[in-house]
Amino acid sequence: MSILNKLKQYKDLRDQGKKLQGALSGESATVRAAGDKVILTVDGNLQITALVIDDELMQVSQKEKLQEAIKSAHKDAQHKMQKIVAAKMQEIGGFNLPGMN
Repeated sequence: MSILNKLKQYKDLRDQGKKLQGALSGESATVRAAGDKVILTVDGNLQITALVIDDELMQVSQKEKLQEAIKSAHKDAQHKMQKIVAAKMQEIGGFNLPGMN
């Protein structure tokens, strides 16, 4: 394969990445944990955009429960967003990366 073909593939992949990034910019995933006492939202870049914590969990005696609930909610939100990313990648198509076929 010539260097020009490789450069074209790189440009195509970069363009597809930008297209995917644009498609994900408006996506978000919201999850609930600890019996809906923790609600966490992440955006398409997996950044936390919202976190709501019930006052009951703000007590010192509930500290460990709160910590676990936040970790669990974040893990669930990441997993949910990864599914959205995979679906968008399929929708856009053309992501032929080595090892992903």
